[in-house]
Amino acid sequence: MKTLAKWSVDDYHRMVEAGILQGRRVELLAGEIVEMSPETPLDYTTAKRGAKYLEELLAGKADVRFNGPITLSNSEPEPDIAIVRLPESTYRDRHPFPQDIFWIVEVAKTSLKKDLELKAAIYATAGIQEYWVLEHLVAKQIIVFRHPQANQYTEELTLKDGGITPLAFVDISVSVQRLL
Repeated sequence: MKTLAKWSVDDYHRMVEAGILQGRRVELLAGEIVEMSPETPLDYTTAKRGAKYLEELLAGKADVRFNGPITLSNSEPEPDIAIVRLPESTYRDRHPFPQDIFWIVEVAKTSLKKDLELKAAIYATAGIQEYWVLEHLVAKQIIVFRHPQANQYTEELTLKDGGITPLAFVDISVSVQRLL
């Protein structure tokens, strides 16, 4: 049986700074350096359009980050959208930490299994209160995970229409159709 070496976030940062990972689309997930799924034009457009929509809704309330890293204890994933605390200047010298994050949105592409299982466990373990997976190709639905406990979320909702009120912003309703 092989034993894989696990990488720390500091190890990963040193590899990035040294240029070892240059030109590769990777992220650190649970101590492993993982190739990111290829992004189709539709996936990219869906994520970018969703980020713009959320920026409009959350203007002055949160920073909406698009395709940027977040730093967790043993992972540095690059979610499609991360809604984080203001001010944006906080992230000049570091990526957002779990306590900075209101919620995460992933656009499920070829990565649906990874998004629903591995990333959900990573985000729940980090204590991120809410995580949305946009499954826009086949099912046209949003899977909403809330209330992490240990390494899993205790609540899971599937929405095909209507609105979602984020836990962090009870005065806002996000249109499911606009995100999909």
